[in-house]
Amino acid sequence: MFIQIPRGTYDVLPDQSPVWQKIEETARAVCDLFNYKEIRTPLFESTDLFQRGVGDTTDIVQKEMYNFKDRGDRNLTLRPEGTASVVRSFVEHKLYGLPDQPTKLYYIGPMFRYERPQSGRTRQFTQFGVEALGSADPSIDAEVIALALTFYQRLGLKHLKLVLNSLGDPETRAAHRKALIAHFKPSIGEFCEDCQRRLEKNPLRILDCKKDHDHPLMATAPSIIDYLTDSAAAYFENVKAMLDEMGITYELDPTLVRGLDYYNHTTFEIMGSSKGAISTLAGGGRYNGLVSELGGPETAGVGFALSIERLLLALDVEDISLVGPASLDCYLAAIGGHAEAKVPALLNELRKAGLRADKDYMDRKVKAQFRQADREHAKFVVVIGDDELAHQEASVKKMADGSQETVSFSKLPDYIKSKLTD
Repeated sequence: MFIQIPRGTYDVLPDQSPVWQKIEETARAVCDLFNYKEIRTPLFESTDLFQRGVGDTTDIVQKEMYNFKDRGDRNLTLRPEGTASVVRSFVEHKLYGLPDQPTKLYYIGPMFRYERPQSGRTRQFTQFGVEALGSADPSIDAEVIALALTFYQRLGLKHLKLVLNSLGDPETRAAHRKALIAHFKPSIGEFCEDCQRRLEKNPLRILDCKKDHDHPLMATAPSIIDYLTDSAAAYFENVKAMLDEMGITYELDPTLVRGLDYYNHTTFEIMGSSKGAISTLAGGGRYNGLVSELGGPETAGVGFALSIERLLLALDVEDISLVGPASLDCYLAAIGGHAEAKVPALLNELRKAGLRADKDYMDRKVKAQFRQADREHAKFVVVIGDDELAHQEASVKKMADGSQETVSFSKLPDYIKSKLTD
């Protein structure tokens, strides 16, 4: 029976894996530069975690989560995003009690959302994200933004745009909420069922609606910037001033609210080119109430997450190749049964010396072995026949220029290593 991959998922094939490895390697290197440490959380968590942490008025919770019950009748969910899990771990393991604060963490791993599959949007996708917990200093907002931009720039992306907004403090949100209800309520019947349901519970989510984004009332909705308290406005000014000092350019967008309920104060998105259009590559912001919502002490937090799948599209649009073709340091070609018996031991010695080496396993003729070595982009081909075996030596051919030398078996690893550095 032929079984296909589930819709909305994909295989990363061997020729594609080096690109993913390069991206992950770059993410870890940048996080190390900024002194962020890796955290790994489970692929599934209690459903309550995401209902409380992400927000039960969001599309993620209402429509996109993969929920299931285990054999103990517990409600579990494949994680749809990373922040709630990181904060849960931060609270559960009392990381807030460690002497070195803030706690600066990063993660790389798969997330799951039931969405309509399309370019750059899959049901299993991979996120790279960071979370800085324990500091209400606006400079760490700027640091998180700088980290994300540094990551993209190290990979070679040039067409990036940072979009910035503030969602203010609780007082700001309350005043803006009241204004949004007054604005939308007279015509709420013209909006989708989701927006109608959210009007009283969380009207800010209406601004994030994909179905009604072209409704005339969206363009005239009250801007949250107009409702910022003096302290919230001062905080936002500090963040912008620090970005200015860093030489980071940005655009202000008062309609930017993000798709999760836990954000306040700074919120941002990084836009890039994707298949000729501008799309969101990364998004994040501050979430000062999330730790206490999940049972911890009042603790400030800020972070971002980005999709590696969307990053790959952006790299493709800008025609950026992260890795060249994989190559072998040497390929061992055997002629005759006695030589073939010797090759595995030699191959093992080469690998122990740190050389990328391989041999024929398909009983190919010598010409076919050379063709295979060429397909593997081998720098050297080591030929062993009965004559070479009798003298305990090999014929070593340099593939770049065709030059050839005879080298004893005992000196073979050192010889190839020396030639690779010439």
